[in-house]
Amino acid sequence: ACHHERGGMNVHQLKYTLASLFKYASLLLAAFIALVPIVVVLFASLKTNAEYATSSPLAPPANWLNFANYTKAFVDGNMLVGFKNTIIILIISIVGATLTGSMIAYVLDRFKFKGKKIMVAAFLLATLIPSVTTQVATFQIINALDLFNTRWAAIVMYLGTDIIAVYIFLQFLGSISNALDESAMLDGASYFTIYWKIILPLLKPAIVTVIIVKGVNIYNDFYTPFLYMPKTDLQVISTALFKFKGPFGSQWEVISAGIMIAIIPTMIIFLLLQKYIYNGFAQGSVK
Repeated sequence: ACHHERGGMNVHQLKYTLASLFKYASLLLAAFIALVPIVVVLFASLKTNAEYATSSPLAPPANWLNFANYTKAFVDGNMLVGFKNTIIILIISIVGATLTGSMIAYVLDRFKFKGKKIMVAAFLLATLIPSVTTQVATFQIINALDLFNTRWAAIVMYLGTDIIAVYIFLQFLGSISNALDESAMLDGASYFTIYWKIILPLLKPAIVTVIIVKGVNIYNDFYTPFLYMPKTDLQVISTALFKFKGPFGSQWEVISAGIMIAIIPTMIIFLLLQKYIYNGFAQGSVK
């Protein structure tokens, strides 16, 4: 019996070891697949035009201190203007979308009213409609409001909250006790005071999650600024690099340097706030 138990334990240990090996091997493979494009772009950004044309994408650069492409991308690409416009659009859009998203979630979670289910269904329906199909109507609205070729064209479009933000806030609100609202109402607090002073502070992990998810989408978006803000002094980070792509060939080594410059801020922010991202997606928070 003892021998049988030992044999069973060995089989169990073997299964556990194999499962661990498979888990770590799959994680390493996923990390490799994710890092290869970044490594290729990094190598390309440090190569000269001739070297880029003749070497393999995975071949390291001959000179690791060749930052000429970075200087050209930053200066000729006028990336300082791009960063300024991106930051202005990001801050206004994210603050607005976070407030509207949390307010919508608060109303949907705490209040009972006619048409509540229709409102939720409308949000879901909006996510099913491909954005391309509404572009003509959207462009006409932006143009009619005299927002074309202004920062407000992008800001107004980004201000609209999305169903993902609403669901993240709803998930957190579900774990915040209604007793907090009731006790505040007994003390004479209005609904807005309850939202502003009680609910919003408790939604911090959800707010950080929404800020990062929405922020990355806005930061990386090329289509909206390219279509609605074609003026050179209104370029953002994503459109700043477009001038290095021409009809007679593209300066991919300069574009790669620009991509690396654009990646660095998001990478730093992600590393600083990663615990909030995981917490925001994984669980609700109650004080």
